[in-house]
Amino acid sequence: MEVWHIWAIVALLFIILEIFTSGFTVMCFSFGGIAAAIAAGCDATLTWQIVWFCIFTAAAFVTVRPFVLKTFFKDEKNLVKTNVEALIGRQARVTERIDSNAGTGRVAVDGDDWKAVTEDDSQIEKGEKVEITKVDSVIVTVRTIK
Repeated sequence: MEVWHIWAIVALLFIILEIFTSGFTVMCFSFGGIAAAIAAGCDATLTWQIVWFCIFTAAAFVTVRPFVLKTFFKDEKNLVKTNVEALIGRQARVTERIDSNAGTGRVAVDGDDWKAVTEDDSQIEKGEKVEITKVDSVIVTVRTIK
């Protein structure tokens, strides 16, 4: 077994270990292992192999890791809500009296008409403004705006 094989195995072990961890930290060491394997394949001395390992590991920590974290590990608070999720928190106008007992109630938001129910089974008259608190399929749950 040649030295570059050992470096390649080390890099592969770091890749496998990354599967069981989060944060893309261990994967950076695999970049260093690949660089050291290439250096060993080019007949570099052990000292230069270790130098290449350290340089590429540090470079991966500084360049690749922040990019991967920004791309794949987004904060929920920074996500732009789209489609139905964007309705939560929006104001709507009641177009048909909301009455849970009678099974009636519709609201309009952005020109779209939605079947509506209230959070507390109260009745809301036509024309009142409400806030959407939940969306369940095609039914929105609303509450009156005070």
